[in-house]
Amino acid sequence: MLAETNEPQTAADRFDDDHYPAYTMGRAAEMLGTTPGFLRSLDEVKLIEPQRSQGGHRRYSRHQLKLAARVRELVDRGTGLEAACRIVTLEDQLQEAQDLNKRLAPPPEQDYPPLRGL
Repeated sequence: MLAETNEPQTAADRFDDDHYPAYTMGRAAEMLGTTPGFLRSLDEVKLIEPQRSQGGHRRYSRHQLKLAARVRELVDRGTGLEAACRIVTLEDQLQEAQDLNKRLAPPPEQDYPPLRGL
């Protein structure tokens, strides 16, 4: 998935875009120390849905490769593929919820408003 902006990206902007699909399947597998089949399996279980080039070849972003690396680490420790994908998904959801709670929590010096109806 590409980051959404209203302005066109320059080539230099893409270097910093974690969602830019810069890596071919072969290069991605090499970087992860795994096989292309492992990456295809992540696509099959819908953890990672790579972009496709005009020729239909899969292209991966750095963000997707980070997810794949986390799954691979769990699989290497003996966790099943689907369970590893679920763990990574739940960890990310938990982190998002914790980040949201931090943003919405009142500052420590501020008292909570009184409860109504008590």
